Amino acid sequence: MSSLRVVIVKPSKYAADGFVERFRRGFMPNTTVPYLASMTPRRVGEARCDVETVDEYVETDLRYLDRFEPRPGERTLVALVGVQSHQLHRALDLAAYARSRGAEAVVGGPHPMTCDTSMLQGRGVAFALSEAETIWPAILADALTGEIAPAYGREQRWGELLAPPVLVPPSKRNLARYAVPMLGIYPARGCPYSCNFCSVIKIAGHRVRSQPVETTLASLRAAKKAGVRFVMFTSDNFNKYGEVNELLEAMIAERIELPFFAQCDAQIHRQEDLVERMARAGCHQIFVGAESFNPETLRGAHKFHNDPARYAKIVALCRENGITSHFSNILGFPPDTEKGILDHLATLRELAPDVASFYILTPIPGTEQYADFRRDGWITERNLDRYDGTCVTWRHPNLPGDALPKLLFRCYREFYGVRDVAGKLARLFRGRRDFRLFSALFAVFGLSAMSRLASARGLHPMAGGVARVRRDGASDYAALRRRVFGLDLAPLPDGLALSRADEETNRRAKLVTA
Repeated sequence: MSSLRVVIVKPSKYAADGFVERFRRGFMPNTTVPYLASMTPRRVGEARCDVETVDEYVETDLRYLDRFEPRPGERTLVALVGVQSHQLHRALDLAAYARSRGAEAVVGGPHPMTCDTSMLQGRGVAFALSEAETIWPAILADALTGEIAPAYGREQRWGELLAPPVLVPPSKRNLARYAVPMLGIYPARGCPYSCNFCSVIKIAGHRVRSQPVETTLASLRAAKKAGVRFVMFTSDNFNKYGEVNELLEAMIAERIELPFFAQCDAQIHRQEDLVERMARAGCHQIFVGAESFNPETLRGAHKFHNDPARYAKIVALCRENGITSHFSNILGFPPDTEKGILDHLATLRELAPDVASFYILTPIPGTEQYADFRRDGWITERNLDRYDGTCVTWRHPNLPGDALPKLLFRCYREFYGVRDVAGKLARLFRGRRDFRLFSALFAVFGLSAMSRLASARGLHPMAGGVARVRRDGASDYAALRRRVFGLDLAPLPDGLALSRADEETNRRAKLVTA
């Protein structure tokens, strides 16, 4: 073959009404799509390699499916990336569709990396069981010859080192598909903690690995030149990243001046100097997984590093430095009651972080919590499409099935009350006025408006975008799914065990952080 066309697709999901979720404007672009596109060489062996990208959440014209059909003298590889459990059915349908058009297909992301997909393998579609850096060259080479393997990366889930390319930013046309022109960048991967509900430690491991600081800086320069207005550092514990101070000082010295969002763990209250440095480098928002104010609940979730008594210090520290605080909250831990959740809401409103997001506790396939709930017979939902943090998927000991969705939307409505939001906006106007101000105002006003509008319609504000468009649905692909994979719904999977090498990597990481 003279050329290989690689179509990198972030699959959407099937909503409760059966339609593919599509939006006129997306809320948050996927980080993996530009990362993998930037990592793809322009030649594979002697063949030219062309790369195209698709984020289904913001694709409202189905003509992009035509790209799955190879042209004469060409092989086409359709790579379904970043596939979470609630996106698995959509990924399977797209893979089956690609195969029906003569293309090769591979499915990768959190679900195949952490869940047993052996029942889906050997049907002409490949599954990527490890980070792309370790297997992407082999997948490309096999796709060019038309001899793609059933699975890649069985031996090792994570690479020892991160040596990624400088990101090639999306085009202005693609940036315009989102509410704000944003780009995600991974300075580091991995998490030292052991929260039993979290899949990050299964996807990236306990050892925090980082890419070279110069690679991150070069990606920031390219992003700014391309018209990116906001950056999301998608590392899960930005404050546990070893080179964080070096990166921030370089951003300050170089006057990068791109407002950025970063996720930090709840230990950030101890790092006053770091928060001040983050502010000078351009941080406009810090996201913290607060999850609960109940110490017993946090201990049960193995989130031992969170101390609710210190949450107020995080809010105050952010305010002192002109950074908006964003607290994530999970509703429906096993000890929760309706009164307990409403007390949580009252405490949160009194604490008054600038932004809050709420999710229903979902036992994510591949996590320890999912395995425990399944063992104990608590799982009630058989359709993986519903494992998205907005639906009830298990039998709660204290709350009836319809209580949690009602409480979820009540939390959004009351936290984003008009008076509360007005006070936060006024405080931002009285604070620092620098290049971060617009992004902070947008974060508070934009998310509050979107949250009130979405919750009034019974939709989760973080669903993926605004102005939903219905084009196609699961029924359009059902026959194809049955023909290729022999099923209507994928069975609830077992977790995918770590290899001996990965277990040893985790063991060494725990010794370092103990």
